[in-house]
Amino acid sequence: MHQRIQETLTHIEAEHGVRILYACESGSRGWGFDSADSDWDVRFIYCHPRDWYLSIDEARDVIELPIDDVLDVNGWDLRKSLRLMKKSNPVLLEWLSSPIVYREDAGAMAAYRSLVQDFYQPAACLHHYLHMAKGNFREYLQGETVWLKKYFYVLRLILACLWIERGLGIVPMAFDDLVGGVVNDSELKNSISKLIESKRSGAEMESGLRIPVIHSFLECEIARLVAVAANTRRSPASQELLVKINRYFRDTLGQ
Repeated sequence: MHQRIQETLTHIEAEHGVRILYACESGSRGWGFDSADSDWDVRFIYCHPRDWYLSIDEARDVIELPIDDVLDVNGWDLRKSLRLMKKSNPVLLEWLSSPIVYREDAGAMAAYRSLVQDFYQPAACLHHYLHMAKGNFREYLQGETVWLKKYFYVLRLILACLWIERGLGIVPMAFDDLVGGVVNDSELKNSISKLIESKRSGAEMESGLRIPVIHSFLECEIARLVAVAANTRRSPASQELLVKINRYFRDTLGQ
């Protein structure tokens, strides 16, 4: 599959006339709780030649391939990604911490990662993760019978909030890193481990009885974090940083 992914990325560059700066695995494989039948979610950042950007009309800034049974590939144009970086977009930040990297332009991405640190806004990320956690918890994890698979997604979102609250920096993609960094309760950690083992074994996880330890943890933390988030605010980027990110954009196009 890795060879097929590399061939797909090379084909994208040739067909669209772009340069892929970074490509990684996202989704369950990147998070570390994939099963044997999990698909491959490839995400990438690319740039066009400089003249492509010199137009009075802005062209499409994403590349998306048709999804098949095993491969889901799409990417963002460099300018789009930098605009999202300014907003401290959590999805973009997670791509950069993926444990599975398929392509990386060392020079361009070293400077890119430095900019990510400059623009990182804990408050923006906290609000994003909490909003998603509340919605998923409300929709899928109510009642005595719940959608078990959704425990992973809500857990990951809440653990991400705790990571941010504790000042640990940008949230990592790998689920094991999150658990190891913020979960201290042995009973909760054991319940999470059992859930992961079940997922990795390929067990059916559509619906089942709620898991009391995990459910109680999520319910309590969501309520608590709502109050925490209400007192967090993001600060605007300085003019110096805006100059820096625009310089990076121009320099990268010139390479």
